[in-house]
Amino acid sequence: MRCPYCKSQRTKVIDTSHDARGGVRRRRECIVCEQRFTTYERAILTPLLIKRDGKREEFDQEKLASGIRIACAKRPVAASDIDRLVGKIESTLQSMGKSEISSRVIGDMVIAGLKSLDYIAYIRYAIVYLGLDDLQSIRNEIDRLLETESEISLS
Repeated sequence: MRCPYCKSQRTKVIDTSHDARGGVRRRRECIVCEQRFTTYERAILTPLLIKRDGKREEFDQEKLASGIRIACAKRPVAASDIDRLVGKIESTLQSMGKSEISSRVIGDMVIAGLKSLDYIAYIRYAIVYLGLDDLQSIRNEIDRLLETESEISLS
């Protein structure tokens, strides 16, 4: 493991623990500069995504995060919330244990996650993902959100 401070490869592990997503967290110390840093290890099981047109491509965590960031642009959504959503989706995919997954499954997870994070980001994503191509369909989706929100506030 290379030290992020001095770039030396002479480091030692001080502490090891497991995180909630099944990864390994290691606290390390550089022998040369004596700085401490943390590393995370996790298995990367990348399933193939089956796109709408039948093409297959590898799951790309950064592509997923980028799409979510675009939907959340200029909204009060913390970067940590976006990272948490991406991590949750990725761990769900890994727990499925399938080598191929429909891109629709991931889209549905993103839609559900954005709905709980921010309604505007949800609508932005839904316009593209659900193909809301006219004002009436967008209005219907907004009305459904408002109805859900009013039911929650009455509870």
